[in-house]
Amino acid sequence: MPRVHLRKKAISKDRHSWYLDFSPPLRNAKTGKAQRFEFLELFTYDRPASALQRQHNSETRDLIENIRAKRQLDIQNRKFGFISDRDRSSSFIDYFREFTEAKQKTDNDNYGMSFRYFLEFAGHDVIFNDLDEFFCVDYRNFLLSGPGIGRRGKAIITNTAVSYFAKFRSSLQQAYKQALLTADLYAQVEPISPKETHREQLELEEFQQLVDAPAKSDLIKRAAIFSGLTGLRFSDVKTLMWSEVRGSTGKYHLQFTQEKTEGAEILPISDQAVEVMGERVEPEDYVFAGLAYSSLKPCFKDWLKKAGISKNITFHSFRHTYATLQLELGTELLTVSKLLGHRSIKTTLVYTKVKDKKKIEAAGRIKLRLQ
Repeated sequence: MPRVHLRKKAISKDRHSWYLDFSPPLRNAKTGKAQRFEFLELFTYDRPASALQRQHNSETRDLIENIRAKRQLDIQNRKFGFISDRDRSSSFIDYFREFTEAKQKTDNDNYGMSFRYFLEFAGHDVIFNDLDEFFCVDYRNFLLSGPGIGRRGKAIITNTAVSYFAKFRSSLQQAYKQALLTADLYAQVEPISPKETHREQLELEEFQQLVDAPAKSDLIKRAAIFSGLTGLRFSDVKTLMWSEVRGSTGKYHLQFTQEKTEGAEILPISDQAVEVMGERVEPEDYVFAGLAYSSLKPCFKDWLKKAGISKNITFHSFRHTYATLQLELGTELLTVSKLLGHRSIKTTLVYTKVKDKKKIEAAGRIKLRLQ
């Protein structure tokens, strides 16, 4: 079994820096390349001249030994097919960025745009432990909703969604091979079919059924209902703070930084949406504190069953529901586009394609006296 040894190197001012020596070299899980050393950016004094320097040496040596022991444990875990807590808690965003940047050289800007669309959906705070089949299906639904985040705000077509989702799945395949994921999500999650256009949504009656049905997690239930009442994405719901909730009865609005643009957004919200938030606490506290994507799937499965709904509803389905219900209830397309934060009304047009109820009503308006 490889061992982790502590090494030190003389630096200026009578100090030594410390690093780890992997013997034999290990394969870096992120890059796939052999790695012999890990520099810790920590130092100790050769001849401590004060009590403070002696304390620094003592605490630094304890920290260094702790890091060495953790790395040794990581090695042992990998030998038996486990994944360490350190890897599960590392950033998938950083990993996917590096994956797309490495591929981008041979595929123009297509990989770069696939990463931008993932950020649009998930935000900047996604770790490997957040990834499961439910998360991936939700992202697929997001791409199928035809979002447009380019300079012209043009909604993507299904074939573009196919390409972007395929790149995401490829990154999952590589991460699994590098022992960063415990499950082969690439195999579990079906790719987008070029002909697939249907996105699940809730009818108003079904939405009410979910409101009335009990859920295992009150936090997740409230967050999902809040999304259905405001149209906010999961990333924005998760990071919403009480300081961003402004106004009073009948005039509430959110003043927040949207994940995709990093710019200030003002979104009017209903009194019911505020009621769903729960009791107001400190301004810098999260409204839905503790909300984690990895906890959604088991809660949704049980919640939908109790509500008697058999549709494949994910968190993004609530944003989709918000948009389609607004249009169905008579809200103008331009207003819905602004409420959703779309840069172009063309992006919002995708929601008009699924309103079969409107088509049915329209089909019966022309009436003749038939013999």
